[in-house]
Amino acid sequence: MTDIAILTPDPTDTSFEALWHGVLDRLRAALATAGVTATPTPWTDHVDNGDALARYPLVLPLLVWGYHYDHARWLQACRTWEAAGLRLANPASVLGWNSDKRYLARLADRGVAIPSTVWTDDVTPQQLEEAFASTGAEQLIVKPAVSGGAWKTQRLRRGDVLNEAPHGTAMIQAYLPTIETEGETSLLYFGGRLSHVVNKRPESGEFRVQTQFGGVNTLLETPPAGALALAEQTLAAIETPVLYARIDVVPDVDGRWLLMEAELIEPDFFLNADPQAGARFGRAVRELLDATTDSPHIAMAAEAV
Repeated sequence: MTDIAILTPDPTDTSFEALWHGVLDRLRAALATAGVTATPTPWTDHVDNGDALARYPLVLPLLVWGYHYDHARWLQACRTWEAAGLRLANPASVLGWNSDKRYLARLADRGVAIPSTVWTDDVTPQQLEEAFASTGAEQLIVKPAVSGGAWKTQRLRRGDVLNEAPHGTAMIQAYLPTIETEGETSLLYFGGRLSHVVNKRPESGEFRVQTQFGGVNTLLETPPAGALALAEQTLAAIETPVLYARIDVVPDVDGRWLLMEAELIEPDFFLNADPQAGARFGRAVRELLDATTDSPHIAMAAEAV
């Protein structure tokens, strides 16, 4: 068996305590099918020094939940890991830029379709009114550019008051009502190959698809053609090969598929819905380990999108 590391949440943050252990168990079971064991270690123990991680042939940041609460420390950790030449998958440079949703604008510049979005460092009532007017939307979504799990994400109707303006850069998007009727489709890729596809739908009256808000996940036997095409286009636009990716897409009212997120840090793989229970993920990790056995200190390199 080959022992690797999985980075876990800050132990002082108990908000994920009831959830992440179960996810870790599923990841460990998937890795075991490929002869890999995984040692959990908090990412916050390695912010300024990567020496303790250097002994592992691979480090997976799959449970760094809550990094968005202290983004500056997260970016410092990514710099530390990259400078130390640690073998992370996905690469430390990818973990840095993917933690700020402004990467969506860069992907849009490369032709990837995203929802109509305004980026701002100070959300004002005037900006909201202008967004309503320019998009013709009945509702808007306002959320921080650095976020996770719908943290501080708000849905506003005309005349609504923003409860709490996001700190730092925020994004204002036209709300897609198809979230409620068609759901959000997540395509899971391991080693560059499509593994499985899950449709996520919010409960009645809700717009957030996460399970903690009542969202329901359903395995799709085959991906919608437009969703698959957009996911493949997104991965091509990212250019850097990544070990894993979850591409979240939604159709608009005209049936045009739009990219909501390209999750490359700590996405839920929905292994409980995967018919192979993550065996394809285990194989992708094994292939990566075997491909670099002769060069254990080679770090995966990546340019920012």
